[in-house]
Amino acid sequence: MPTQIPCLWFDGQAEQAAQHYTSIFPNSSIGEVTRYGPGMPAPEGGVMTVAFTLDGQDYVALNGGPEFRFTEAVSFQIACRDQEEADHYWTRLTEGGEESQCGWLKDRFGVSWQVVPTDLPALLGDPDPDRARRASEAMMRMRRIDLAEIRRAADG
Repeated sequence: MPTQIPCLWFDGQAEQAAQHYTSIFPNSSIGEVTRYGPGMPAPEGGVMTVAFTLDGQDYVALNGGPEFRFTEAVSFQIACRDQEEADHYWTRLTEGGEESQCGWLKDRFGVSWQVVPTDLPALLGDPDPDRARRASEAMMRMRRIDLAEIRRAADG
């Protein structure tokens, strides 16, 4: 099967974004950086693309210009093993960005992320409909997911 690599369109911040993301995620690195050449639609020598890897997932950051912007219609979900890991990503990715609700945030570059502890779906899909409802209601009131609070709410 062909490899799928998300390409993120930036307006002059591709290299800074790749550096920022690789500083947050483990096992991450920056690969090839390509530059605009003569006669191309950006200043010669400027960064065109940056290949980078976040914990084994390949990405490309493109300095494409101001024509397109990120929206919440596309986000990257981070499945976190526990609250400590979720808090790490939440804290680092909201630096210079903005919090939304239910574990969603927008980072300083406008990219949307969902920071989700792996135990959350089981609480929201609990076989007991009252437990699931209470967990869901608690989550809907949150910005950063607080798994302990959602468990307390689920327990009534």
